[in-house]
Amino acid sequence: MAVETAPKAPARPARRRPAPVGHRAMPRLKTTVTAAVAYVVAFIFLFPYLVMLLTSLRPQETLRDATILPTQWEWANLVNFWSSGLAGNLVVTLQVAAGSTVLVLLVALPAAYYSARHNFRGRTFFLILVLITQMFQPTAMLVGIYREFSQLGLVDSIWSLILVNGGFNLAFAVWILNAYFSSIPRELEEAAFIDGNGRFGALFRITLPLAMPGVITALIFTFIAAWNEFVVALTLTTTPENQPLTVALNSFIGQYQVDWQNLFAGSVIATIPVIILFALIERKVVGGLTAGSIK
Repeated sequence: MAVETAPKAPARPARRRPAPVGHRAMPRLKTTVTAAVAYVVAFIFLFPYLVMLLTSLRPQETLRDATILPTQWEWANLVNFWSSGLAGNLVVTLQVAAGSTVLVLLVALPAAYYSARHNFRGRTFFLILVLITQMFQPTAMLVGIYREFSQLGLVDSIWSLILVNGGFNLAFAVWILNAYFSSIPRELEEAAFIDGNGRFGALFRITLPLAMPGVITALIFTFIAAWNEFVVALTLTTTPENQPLTVALNSFIGQYQVDWQNLFAGSVIATIPVIILFALIERKVVGGLTAGSIK
């Protein structure tokens, strides 16, 4: 006879031991230390701007005071900026930065798209050549730049500043956009072709909307670089009305005296538009910089 055996009881799951208190506290401590270091680094970078703002609100007779906060607040310094005639120079800076950005995007978009979608002969050499041009600084070529624009009759012209700033920021824009276009699957465009779209239809309806973070990244970096440019503008412009704000602020620097409060007031006003622009599209800038890092 077969002997019946009693069914075995199911094995009890092993109980997990609670993690020690020290192990649970380590992630919190690490997060706290990281946040504290980040705040310290942010304060170090923002402290010069804070000093610039506070100095712009000091009266001239209190500039040498050792106190951090002004004992008297001179809000008129910010108003004097507009009455000093520098508002026109601010408009020139805006025109140069906007014109350079539009020029860069008009040239960089087709160049980056074509180099990302076509494996033509010399493609690698073209991209390396674009990268090499990024190594040259306008300061090293000031003499040649001035002679070239002098022969073209574009000295002391806004167009010369737009062309120079656009040319020296073009390489960065091509690299950023090339990486972003390469990260977008070709199958999306092929599906658009099947739906009846041509090359331009697929580009404007499919590819460009997906590549918008990269486009905005190229836009913001070109705009900021053209906004802050000083050396070329100082060389190519001679009329005060045609000078951008970075050059016009030198009018507060004399041979024996510097009008610090008005100089810093103009610097604060010149910094605000860039800060606002960067804050509005900061997330897309981060996405554009990491484009192409993950396949």
